[in-house]
Amino acid sequence: MPDLPTPKDAAEAALFSECWDAVLSYADLCTSGSTAANQLAREAFALGIREARATESGTARGAGRRSSRLPRIPLLLTAVRATAAAWEAQGHGHKLDPDLRLWLNSDKAARYVGPPLSRPIALRSLRDMQEADAALLWLAEVEALPLQAVVRRQGLDQSAAVEELNEVRGLFRDRCHRNHLDTPMDAECRSYVRLLDAVTRSPAADTPPDLSRHLATCVECAEAAACLRLHGGGLPAALAQGVIGWGGLAYLERRRRAAEVRLGGGSPSAPDPGGAAAQAAANKARVRRNGLLVTAVLVSGLALAVSMMPGDSGGDSLAKAGPTDSSPVAGPGARLPSAAPASSAAPSSSAPRRSAGAGASPTKGTGDDTKPDPEPQGTSSATAGAGDGTHEVACEVQYDLVNQWPDGFQATVTVTTAHALDAWRVAWSFRDGQRVDQMWDASLAQDGSRVTATAADYNRTVAANGTLTFGFLASWHGKNTAPYAFALNGQACAGK
Repeated sequence: MPDLPTPKDAAEAALFSECWDAVLSYADLCTSGSTAANQLAREAFALGIREARATESGTARGAGRRSSRLPRIPLLLTAVRATAAAWEAQGHGHKLDPDLRLWLNSDKAARYVGPPLSRPIALRSLRDMQEADAALLWLAEVEALPLQAVVRRQGLDQSAAVEELNEVRGLFRDRCHRNHLDTPMDAECRSYVRLLDAVTRSPAADTPPDLSRHLATCVECAEAAACLRLHGGGLPAALAQGVIGWGGLAYLERRRRAAEVRLGGGSPSAPDPGGAAAQAAANKARVRRNGLLVTAVLVSGLALAVSMMPGDSGGDSLAKAGPTDSSPVAGPGARLPSAAPASSAAPSSSAPRRSAGAGASPTKGTGDDTKPDPEPQGTSSATAGAGDGTHEVACEVQYDLVNQWPDGFQATVTVTTAHALDAWRVAWSFRDGQRVDQMWDASLAQDGSRVTATAADYNRTVAANGTLTFGFLASWHGKNTAPYAFALNGQACAGK
């Protein structure tokens, strides 16, 4: 088993430590046991460092011209793939994952070592970028490191971190478009190049049916589409699969989980003042939320004790308290306030309706007959004409899960309205803590589990019995059940 290279200086030692974790993570995916994983990682690490140093020395002798090279981490990951291929060729394939062995003996693996213009577009484009830019893109998108930590490692300006990353994404897209044009392709693929570039530039652009059918059958054009479409959350997967190859998505998921451990309850390997401050703020917020919950439980217990006391005064007090706090502490209507004040742009449509319903209920009967509204927030106006026995549904909603990956998904919402609208607002609730990251054809606001989509300027008006549609990208962990309690402008919607 080869020894790991000796770092030349402290900076390279720190870089080795950062890269070794990534190399071992991918080597573990590629092998059938921990012993083989360590052996593969050590051989690949030594190979990758030798290649990196040889390239650096060649650059120094070449009058400062930078040779085409990947950043350190993706360079070492490709060295893992190359070392695994060497094991297979030398008769040591029994140490590798069986699926990887099948892949190594297929045409898919041959693309990564074949003619340069036939290699995956993500691999060629990342190699064509300046190494600092490529490293920034890889660390933020694939390694899932916080942007502040990435720019701190890269020595960039913290205040311009978002702009810097967006600029690098744009550079990567330009390289992908150029490499796509340079790729040898048949006449049909060539006819779609300009159209593919156009529809991937805007999240609101629709993909024509003929292009969609072509992308379903052409691997090269589908890879190009994934690299060119910066919106939609697919860039990390496009990078991981295009550069690493086999196991790219599994590696991506591992790195995201590792980043969560480092930022959460994991044991950090080095002090991180920024991360410590964020963790302290989160702990304070959790303490405040727990304190509010305990207070609410105590108040409910006191109210129950007073109601059970002998005498008439307790019953009167409970009857008076009922309309103002009728929902249970842990019921669907009660929500603890967040640690930070909610944004003014996020509409809170539930609170006024709950209060109005509570205030109106005593007029329908005595204090003993009043009951809390059992419906979730935003659904108190579920039907029209309930008093005379008629039930007119104001709207119908169809929720479609378009695509899902290990930590994210894409969905569309289609609402059919019974009445004409000159403005609309659609709200719903998630059950499993999903968070919406991006939305198109509507503006987004989310407060806890409640999400609100408000009409854009160009689609405010909807005719009677017409439909409105919008889509979004969101993240999920653990479970991803469908949302519930859809409402259009405060009126509950029935599911289709």
